Amino acid sequence: MANWVLYHTDGCHLCEQAQSLIDPLLGDDSLLLVDIISDDSLIAEYQTSIPVLKSEQGRQLYWPFTAQDVRQFFTQTEKE
Repeated sequence: MANWVLYHTDGCHLCEQAQSLIDPLLGDDSLLLVDIISDDSLIAEYQTSIPVLKSEQGRQLYWPFTAQDVRQFFTQTEKE
């Protein structure tokens, strides 16, 4: 089961950049990709802020972020 969710949408180059930063830092099944276009409430919440990385605890990391930001986010979230 995924520990992290990346909210994105197809064709979003920023989302692709975010995923390329996150993928090397996580195991294969630790990231769930959720396309916001599939849910009206997700569109309303994230349409102007994707990509957004979300932890199981509900913490969110908004774009723009770097690989270092992602590592720090993972570390901070694991301590909670």
